[in-house]
Amino acid sequence: MFVKIKKRDGREVDFDESKITEAIFKAAKAVGGADKQMAMELTLDTLRYLKQKHNGGIFTVEDVQDAVEKLLIEKGHAKTAKAYIIYRNQRTKIREAKSDLMDAVGEILVETNRENANVSNSPSAKMLQIASAASKAYYLDRVIPENMALAHKRGDYHIHDLDFYGKTLTCLQIPLGKLLKNGFNTGHGFIRPPKRPSSATAQAAIILQSSQNDMHGGQSFAFFDRDMAPYLKGIDEDEAFQAMEALIYNLNSMHSRAGAQVPFSSLNLGTDTSVEGRMVIRNILLAYEKGLGRGENPIFPNIIFRVKEGVNLNPCDPNYDLFKLAIRVASKRLNPTFSFMDSSFNKPYGDQVGYMGCRTRTMSNRRGPEVTDGRGNLSFTTINLPRLAIKAERNLMKFYHNLDELIDLTVEQLHHRYIVQAKLKVKDMPFLMGQGLYLDSEKLGPNDIIEDVIKHGTLSVGFIGLAETLVALTGQHHGESDEAQVLGEEIVAFMRNKVDKAVERYDLNYTLLATPAEGLSGRFVGMDRKEYGVIPGVTDKEYYTNSFHVPVSYPISFFDKLKIEGAYHKYTNAGHISYVEFSSPPINNLSAVEDIIRYMNQCDIGYAGINFPVDFCDNCGQFGVIDSDQCPACGTSSIRRVRRITGYLSTVERFNDAKCHELNERTSHA
Repeated sequence: MFVKIKKRDGREVDFDESKITEAIFKAAKAVGGADKQMAMELTLDTLRYLKQKHNGGIFTVEDVQDAVEKLLIEKGHAKTAKAYIIYRNQRTKIREAKSDLMDAVGEILVETNRENANVSNSPSAKMLQIASAASKAYYLDRVIPENMALAHKRGDYHIHDLDFYGKTLTCLQIPLGKLLKNGFNTGHGFIRPPKRPSSATAQAAIILQSSQNDMHGGQSFAFFDRDMAPYLKGIDEDEAFQAMEALIYNLNSMHSRAGAQVPFSSLNLGTDTSVEGRMVIRNILLAYEKGLGRGENPIFPNIIFRVKEGVNLNPCDPNYDLFKLAIRVASKRLNPTFSFMDSSFNKPYGDQVGYMGCRTRTMSNRRGPEVTDGRGNLSFTTINLPRLAIKAERNLMKFYHNLDELIDLTVEQLHHRYIVQAKLKVKDMPFLMGQGLYLDSEKLGPNDIIEDVIKHGTLSVGFIGLAETLVALTGQHHGESDEAQVLGEEIVAFMRNKVDKAVERYDLNYTLLATPAEGLSGRFVGMDRKEYGVIPGVTDKEYYTNSFHVPVSYPISFFDKLKIEGAYHKYTNAGHISYVEFSSPPINNLSAVEDIIRYMNQCDIGYAGINFPVDFCDNCGQFGVIDSDQCPACGTSSIRRVRRITGYLSTVERFNDAKCHELNERTSHA
């Protein structure tokens, strides 16, 4: 009767009526009413209907399916019709997912996406991001329960690193001392313990790279000074400097993830008062201060200087000179950042709390020892806080009710991911688990599942846009109004209380995170603007303000900003950070920088840093703030502009559009 049919992509292909019969038969079979004769009769009815409706002309696949649905219902086969409709909808979802995936692949082939500012635009990076796009589609459509996947797709929350959902963990504080002492194997032979500092720092770089290849998040040494100190015995300052300089060179050039990026590396240091420990601290800071080969600002490692009274904070403390050096280097190079061991939530642990450049903090442990080494975050999911406020229409009871429900769903989703991760085996992460980096992993064999090990990790509920949330609820953010600040603290305290209850309910380490939103800051606001329109102070920018920060464009003194933001650090036990912005490197005003860092310490802040522009001419080496598109010294336009983004440093051209908008709106606090 018919010769051709038009496919969805517009192609005309040979018509095969047996496909109609087979589809009807499968639908009937699904509801226990399989009848081949009935399927054949309905096929003939369908063909007659199509001939009449389309006057013998060509029709589409959609026309056929519409006809089958109509005739199944009219002929009294309601159950079969329902099964057919469900199957059709499932196929539509799969086709749409494939179409979206192909669109994503097309974009990646032109340029890698900029969700992560430290992923390059290399061929290997493109290939990995194509795999990432496919992986995200697979997890959302095939693995994650539908209600949880829908919450992500809609933008109620954001599942971070979705492409790695069931393959690995987020980040780790690596027990460097253990690995250097015992040696390790990266898969091609045993690496024996080092004897000289140059070998020790070379191995440290290899360890960071190898661990990064097994994970998707940051890699950090919690006690770099303590763990490196034994390998500096009996050497002079020059040898120590050369070893530390080599480490910085390696961490800015040695790629991981098939060449897509250098490792997200962090080093915690500052409290080792031994001769060798002080030598480590001094020389890694001096090497970072010197910069790369032509004076370029290093991007990695992120150096985190521990500040502690009695150790380095005051002039009478043994490492005070190193604290002063850290301030000098930070005032030129943006690193180190500073962690405060005397804050109310860190003080119970002495100097044992480690941070990562992204702000992650892992300390308390429901299921084992409260240590930093060998532990990290397993996964995190961020709540779209401003959307809840928009939907509440200034009704606080409604806001809290919806927040309560969304936290419950987020906790449930994190638990689902934990169950998936827990089924992985040691051999799936051969360096991370096979070489004993994760706490207790040395007790497992290659074919053992990792559940007994990752119980030590954390599952984090994050949030973004407290400032916009407060504007939606009250008309002002916490930098503008004391009342808004009170409400802001109440909201974050509510979230922390809910997360603590999840610890009890699941017997796992749930924590609250002040999310380091990079690509997410633009994703949420774009979706909300489309749904709710332009709302002044809420959806009228290209980004939501990071976590609990005062909006970057709001004119405020460093004194007020730190006092306001300091109130939130104690609640966000999964990690937090606060910044002070300078308009230029404060290298000539070190006493003011020291005053600011001391004030951070007084504000009960856990982790903080100073920001300012760092520009470098690739042609002549001009260093400082270059306000024009061309170098004022040589006229070239080849200028590296380094800025801090979500904790780490990167060059501006790798920022996504949302973060570029944020960068352009930052105002100085000093």
